[in-house]
Amino acid sequence: MVLSMDRWKNTVAVITGASAGIGSAIVLKLLEEGVIVAGLARRKDMVQKLSSNKNLHAIQCDVTKEDDILNAFEWIYENLGPIHILVNSAGIVRLTNLIEGSTALWREVFDTGVMGLCIATREAVRNMRKNNVDGHIVHMNGISGHKIFPLPNASVLPASKHSITALTETLRQELNSIGSKIKISSISPGVTKTDIISTGYMASGQDAPQGLVNWIKGAPSLESYDVADAVIYALSTPPHVQIHEIIIKPVGEIV
Repeated sequence: MVLSMDRWKNTVAVITGASAGIGSAIVLKLLEEGVIVAGLARRKDMVQKLSSNKNLHAIQCDVTKEDDILNAFEWIYENLGPIHILVNSAGIVRLTNLIEGSTALWREVFDTGVMGLCIATREAVRNMRKNNVDGHIVHMNGISGHKIFPLPNASVLPASKHSITALTETLRQELNSIGSKIKISSISPGVTKTDIISTGYMASGQDAPQGLVNWIKGAPSLESYDVADAVIYALSTPPHVQIHEIIIKPVGEIV
């Protein structure tokens, strides 16, 4: 199998959650490969700061708001052209519990990581089919999309990630049913050095348990660019090869 990103040069990729962490690493990797990148995030200024590359276009978009997504995709098509790649990287942690949990926090997790993903995916597929593009959609999943591990107050987070696992296969079957050559891949990283846990506690009005903080600091972990490399690998496969799922863990990970 010959791996190459050549087919994607000068085509348009849409990345949600592009302002930080794994999303920002994916943006930078795609720019290196000569891809035109539309980086969607609530913090547009953070996307703009990632690179001075002329192929980077920062777009303000809150994926919990359908109109934001629709407006972003319309602008991209009118100004950049047909969409070839979508990476659904937007996701949040809102730590509460199931026994006495906050409905609002549960809803934020699903609206961002599941509903936002579904709406962006629908719009990307619609755009690809309209323009006869055999594109590629990548869902950023996680280890918690395949197993439940004891993260304090994770509540609905594993359920939202398991939803992505199911949505990946459901979309593959739907695309097959209409004879589409659009690809769908799920990338599930293990512990990765991002601030998503600490920001999740802050957003939930809590202090992260010191034991959890110490464990994360001392645990084997991936860097964001390691995960971005996995995305590039999936995109680099020839048209007849579909990477359905990549689980990527740091050596020594125990979850």
